[in-house]
Amino acid sequence: MAQKSYLDLKSEVWDTGICSGCGACVAVCPADAISFKEGEMVTSPVSNGYCKQATDSVPCGACYAVCPRTTEQPNEELGDYLEMVAAKAAIDVPHRQSGGAVTAILAHALDTGLIDAVVTVTEDRWTLRPSSVVITKSDVLIGQAGSRYNWWVPLLAALKTAVVGRKCTKIAVVGVPCVVQALARIRSGDNDLLKPYARAIRLVVGLFCTESFDYAALVQGKLKARYRIEPNEIRKLDVKGKLEIAKQDGSTTIVPLAELDDCIRKGCHYCTDLTAVYADISAGAIGSPAGSTTLVVRTPAGKGFVDSAVRDHALTTSAGIDEAAIRKLASAKIKRNSGRHKTP
Repeated sequence: MAQKSYLDLKSEVWDTGICSGCGACVAVCPADAISFKEGEMVTSPVSNGYCKQATDSVPCGACYAVCPRTTEQPNEELGDYLEMVAAKAAIDVPHRQSGGAVTAILAHALDTGLIDAVVTVTEDRWTLRPSSVVITKSDVLIGQAGSRYNWWVPLLAALKTAVVGRKCTKIAVVGVPCVVQALARIRSGDNDLLKPYARAIRLVVGLFCTESFDYAALVQGKLKARYRIEPNEIRKLDVKGKLEIAKQDGSTTIVPLAELDDCIRKGCHYCTDLTAVYADISAGAIGSPAGSTTLVVRTPAGKGFVDSAVRDHALTTSAGIDEAAIRKLASAKIKRNSGRHKTP
């Protein structure tokens, strides 16, 4: 069967509105022909029109091979795992959202040489504008800790910076389920263009996710225009059946999720994966006591990172996960979004 090119990706995914915005196609395009433009509610990438395969008949197909929207979505509430624990950082993480466990694991891994880079999303604490970055120092990682509900950026575009630009060879990637799905395709794919990325990825941490909000629509539109809340007034955002906005002055504003439908990226409505079932470690606040992080440890590699952090007193773990609470929310997401994505 002939390899598919960006033209197939465009017609099947970009033009149909099911693009997740993960940025994997941007990362692996050998011609650097694919990019995301800045702007409110950008729904898909654009191409400069040059494609090795479509233009020059040179075999490629990398962008299509990594896209998480070209196959059926996962239909599992929890997926396979080795253990599930409640975890807390045993190191100081000032801006932790819940238990700070993911930051503790990765900071410890950087300090001990288990990894040499973390590809993740950070935000400007004044504007809350997110950006994808490559972090190589634990103190920088700790300073950027915290959940991102207006996370949307093409996160995996930074993977090219890490692998090709900075020659990192032991990379941890932290992302929501669509990012994790793309990474699974990179790691398992037989396309030669994907192999340098697959070799460089040592750990994938998936974050529980119901949906992602667009920065401009949420922060600049809904919160600033509708609620008269400036980004610099916000101390923390949290989603628990509603959007809770903790402000710097100690007050809290509650926004019903029904009011935020127009802030959710269109492609999120096709995702059925709450718990990032293809990750090495999945993490979220659901199911854990307050102040802890739920860790779903799925692979021996993931367990190795957790055990190493515990052994060196960077992380503490305990039992007591409310698995039913996780399954309930995961099942609701599957039910809500199943059938919306028809495989091309």
